[in-house]
Order: sequence, then C-alpha cells, then structure tokens
Amino acid sequence: MEDMMKREEVDVLVVGSGAGGLSSAVSAAHRGLKVIVAEKEPVFGGTTARSGGWSWIPNNGPAKRAGVEDSVEKARTYLKHETGEHYDEARIEAFLEAGPKAVEFFETKTSLQFDLGPTFSDYHPTAPGGLDGGRSIVARPFDGRELGKEIKRLRPPLWEITVLGMMIGSGKELLHFFNVTKSPISAAYVTGLVAKFARDVTFHGRAMRLMNGNALVARLAKSCFDKNVPIWTSSPVKSLIKTENGDILGAIVNRPDGPVEVIARKGVVLAAGGFPQDPVRRKELMPHAPTGYEHVSPAPPGNTGDGLRLGEAVGATVNTELPHSAAWVPISRPPRGDGTTGTFPHFVDRSKPGVIAVTRSGKRFVNEAQSYHDFCQAMVKRNREENGEDGEIAAWFVADHRTFRKYGLGYAKPSPVPYKGLIKSGYLLQGKTIRDLAREIGCDADQLERTVNEFNKHAVKGEDPEFGKGSTAYNRSLGDPKHKPNPCVAPVKKGPFYAVRLYVGDLGTFAGLKTNEYAQVLNEQGTPIKGLYSAGNDAASIMGGNYPGGGITLGPAITFGYIAARHMSGANA
Repeated sequence: MEDMMKREEVDVLVVGSGAGGLSSAVSAAHRGLKVIVAEKEPVFGGTTARSGGWSWIPNNGPAKRAGVEDSVEKARTYLKHETGEHYDEARIEAFLEAGPKAVEFFETKTSLQFDLGPTFSDYHPTAPGGLDGGRSIVARPFDGRELGKEIKRLRPPLWEITVLGMMIGSGKELLHFFNVTKSPISAAYVTGLVAKFARDVTFHGRAMRLMNGNALVARLAKSCFDKNVPIWTSSPVKSLIKTENGDILGAIVNRPDGPVEVIARKGVVLAAGGFPQDPVRRKELMPHAPTGYEHVSPAPPGNTGDGLRLGEAVGATVNTELPHSAAWVPISRPPRGDGTTGTFPHFVDRSKPGVIAVTRSGKRFVNEAQSYHDFCQAMVKRNREENGEDGEIAAWFVADHRTFRKYGLGYAKPSPVPYKGLIKSGYLLQGKTIRDLAREIGCDADQLERTVNEFNKHAVKGEDPEFGKGSTAYNRSLGDPKHKPNPCVAPVKKGPFYAVRLYVGDLGTFAGLKTNEYAQVLNEQGTPIKGLYSAGNDAASIMGGNYPGGGITLGPAITFGYIAARHMSGANA
C-alpha cells in the first residue's frame, strides 16, 4: 500500500494556515520556491482569522511614514526590560532586523497592506524603551469578493466579537458604534455599514468587508493564490519523513482522497497554532487549569498542539521554562443559540469609565485597564491568596446602568441593543442595589458595598489612588476620550447594577518548539534539525512569557515566517 501512496514534490511544505504559515508560504513563493500549505481544518486562517489582527513590529514602515520616532536601540531596551532573564538575544536581534524588511516586502510585493495604530501604545509605555504608539500595525480592511470562490474556505471571525456577523474596526469606527444614538454623524456612518453588511449577507451569505485578523488572513491567502500556492484544507499532517541522520525530507499528509507523501526539498514549516485546545498540555503547563479543562480558549477547536507533537516525534523540544505558557485574556461565556457556550475575550470594556473588577471577596484586585495578560495574572494571584492553591479562579466585571447602556459589558451590547435575554440566560447578572448584585454574584455584600463606596469617593474626581486606572497611554487609548478628567474612571453609582463572570483564557500559547534566529527547529542538543522550521505559536515566544504590546504573537509570526523563507531560499536579505 505504501508503494501506491500518491507523491508530491515541492520546495516547501507549510503545516498550518494562520499568519505564521501563510507569511512563510508567500515569502517562499516570491523567492521562486514551490510551496504547498496543508491545513487540518476545512477552513483556512487558524486563530489569526479570529484575532484582532494587530502585529507588533518596531520601526515598521507605516510608523516611519507617520513620523514616529523609534529605533532598534529603543526596541531592544524595551524587550530586554519586558523579557528579563528570558531575553533571547539572537532571536530578538533577528526579529528587530527582519521585522521592518518583512513589512516592506509584504506592502510592496503582495496584497498585504497595513494601517498604523498611532495611539495604540505599548502595553507598558513608561518602561525603558516603551512608546506611546507606533509599533502596532493592522491589516487594512479587505473586500472578501477579491478572494472569489475561496471566500467560502476563509474561517469566519469569532462570532461573539462581531455584531451578528459584522466585523467592526477598533479606534474611530468603534466610537461611532458607541455614539450611534447620540450623534447624527455616527448614526449615518453605522447605518451605511449595516446596509452594506445586509447586502453582503443577502448576496454572499457573509460579510465581505473583512477587518482585523480576517483581513490579515484574506490578504495573505490572496497573495498565496496569486503565486499559485495551493492551500489544502481538511488535510492534517500525519507524520514527518526523516532520513537516518534525522534530516527532514517532507511529511505524510492525509488528504480527503487519501494520504499523500509530500517531499519538501528545502524544508517543512510547522505553524499549526500551538496548543490552546489541548487539555493534556494545558494541564501540564497552565497552573490555573489543574485538570486541563478549567481553561477557556477562543482558539479554533483544531489547535490541539499537532505541530509540537510532530516536532517532538523527530527530536525537537518544547520550551517549558517561560513564566507564562500563554498570552492570558479574561473570557466570559455567553450562551449561543444552539445551546452551547461561546467565548468573549474582554479587550475594550475593561478600560471604560465606570467598570471595575472584583473577586468573590467583593474587593478590587487590579487596574482594570492594564493589558489583558497583566489583568489575568492579577486575577490568578488574588484568587490564590483568597481561595488557596486549589480554589476557584474567578472574577466579575461590575458596572452601573448608565455605564452598561453606554458602553456595553462583555457580550452584552450597549443601547439600543436589547439585553434582557442575557439576564434570563444567567450571562448578565443584575441587581437593583449593590447588595442585590452581590447576592447574584455570591460575594460578600458588605465588602462589595465598601469597595464601590471607596472607589466612588475618588472616581468623582477621575482618580483611582488604589490602582491608578487611566494612568498610562495604553490605559487611556481604550477609555472614552470624551469622558473627563479621566477617560477610564467614573463612579459606579446608579442602579440597577450589572456583572459578568470572568474566566482565564488565552490569545495564543507561548510555550513552543525551541528555534534559532533562522526559525530552524532545534533538537535536544540545541542543534538545528535540517529541513525543519517553525513560525507562529508552534515556536516558543520570543517575548519571555510577557506581553509587551498589541500584536506580539502576530508580529513575530509574520517576521519569522519571512525569516524561514529567506533561509530556505539560501538568501541573507
């Protein structure tokens, strides 16, 4: 039977179709290499297609064109501070050197175009080398019709962060949605978007105005198709093929019509998205998930660590020494129409004035507007202190009626969207008074009342002496710029009051295959495995288990995909 197996010969086989995989495929194809992308699921795009789509790349072209003052030295200083003892000099230098070149390549040679987030600050902008904006870029919105029939294979965005399937951009566009009932300009803008969305659904069955991660994947996929790079979907990689001395020759790919032996003359790139949906490795590497099932991830169901297992089977090793095995984000669990439970990552509401977070003790525990990664670290730490090492890990966002109807709370959208169904389902907790809300949460009513009263005493002046909410450029960038004097702080004072329960989730895993500055996968002795590369979340994060800025998974994914292709082609630039 083995003799009858179909056989394909290419230069590069890419395993996975997220940003890391597609960027390596596009970059290799533009260097004259023949490429195949193999994707396990029936749709392409991986976690990237569900993501915010931001890429953190210092000294990028869009920032330079906008006059942002950055330098390799500043970025290096910032990353040294952020990664601490896990600073990986060789790979970080490679990232800082190749990142701007990768952006220039994609912008000038492919369909991938970027927009700058000029006020999208580093997450710790006051740290040495930190900036108030300029290092995070996002894929420009894309018309899905340019993909033709391939649009049907593009993974849709995460439903919970859309409006009935309509994608919304961050920044000014989001503000229009918040102001839809207050501003004629915003109302007209939103009405126009809704009309276009309705047209697209009628004629195409889905939104054609692609944003964020969906736009990033669509643009990379269009670039693949333009260079005749096929993306094989429903085609999991069964095993890698290696020589007696351990060099990688290719892989066995299980195509829908049978297995195919794919010989890859230059290399195989593992970019299958890490292990966010693998409960076995989660149990091993996530202390807050002792059985592996306490963790909640918005990642696609197919991200089960295939790339890591393929690498380990041929002698690669996984870096398990980082202080955090994933990028943490608070998640709430809204009900879906089919009876299952969804995942809503809390990116924006944390920073809004009038929103605070408490544990079951009724006490605040963090500056809610800090990064989601920092938020979850504080959430776990406080729960450990209050409940012991084996106790519950939970928190709740709390807001009053005015704040809730103005900004929304999690999956519960702002006015005029109805919300009573979410109260009935138990997703949104409601109480006439703070004490009533405490009973719904199951927390200490006296303490929650004291917490709110103490917070309000300072909030009326826009102050938060306990945690400093609104004290950094990053905090303020996601607040309400029209709310004075502090865009992130307002009292929680007029009932009814609302709460949403939070769980620890992730935006991608950090623990991954050990690689070098050329994206080559390393064996147990630290030597490159010839013919094996990794990009994206299959490779160990260069960020040392920290989260320095918006897009620190996708920025390195795109860059090391570019680096892998450069190395496989034998080029140095």
